Amino acid sequence: MNKTTSTLLISSALLATSAVAGVPLNGLQGDGGIAFNPVAFVAGTYAEESKTISAPQVGTWYTRLDSADIDWAALSASFSVAKRLEFSYGYGWTDANKYGDDSVSTHNLGAKLVLLQDGAFDQKWLPAVSAGAIYKHTDAATADALGLDKDGADFYAVATKLLGDAPVPILLSAGVQYSDEVVNGVVGHGDYGFGWFGNVNLIPVSWLTVGAEYKSGIDADKVENHDYYDLHAAWFVNPALTLVAAYVDTGSKSGSRLGVGDGFVLSAQYQF
Repeated sequence: MNKTTSTLLISSALLATSAVAGVPLNGLQGDGGIAFNPVAFVAGTYAEESKTISAPQVGTWYTRLDSADIDWAALSASFSVAKRLEFSYGYGWTDANKYGDDSVSTHNLGAKLVLLQDGAFDQKWLPAVSAGAIYKHTDAATADALGLDKDGADFYAVATKLLGDAPVPILLSAGVQYSDEVVNGVVGHGDYGFGWFGNVNLIPVSWLTVGAEYKSGIDADKVENHDYYDLHAAWFVNPALTLVAAYVDTGSKSGSRLGVGDGFVLSAQYQF
């Protein structure tokens, strides 16, 4: 979603007259979405309708999973072309303190194509639909120890709909993922499996959205990921800046299912 679409979202709430920051954010892997999940809208701001290439947006995240003593940080940038094609890059740094002093670095390179715009063909009920992929690399030593690959990829399709006519505007999003990730690719990559994800966000006032997201755990054969969910609130500070706070639960290790605990999340997002 570019800044014009963000204006529609917020004006639906309180008839705001200027564009503001908002969804999509740069997710933890850099793609345009919320935290874990992509949405069908593209990232980047178009100052003029005639512009082909958007201004970039950047995002930073800090996640503290206290129960597992893990610090996880991410920094990313993204932009789009012709409001149809998004490109993103995300760098991640993870320190699993209880397992030693070695930190893990990840690199995520993503692309997303909008196949159908929200309300296409003058049909208000049609959602935006996109397909995308993220190439992922980790330098985790645990990948070798567990017999996992250090390189892999996510492939996904997602539909997103803004219900601006609802008493409280609602943004709904759902999709499917085909991935080999283990703990979002931080630990490594195994065999491919399918999962699904979903988001719901309410916009009670023009400067605030509250919501939740869910991501089912991919079974990578050697390791089965736990389901993830978070509860979040985003404050649209001004036309460029968004601040996010969230509680996240990634599950705990149980049997063959690998989770890394729960904790809090903070994020700052800037749209140029």
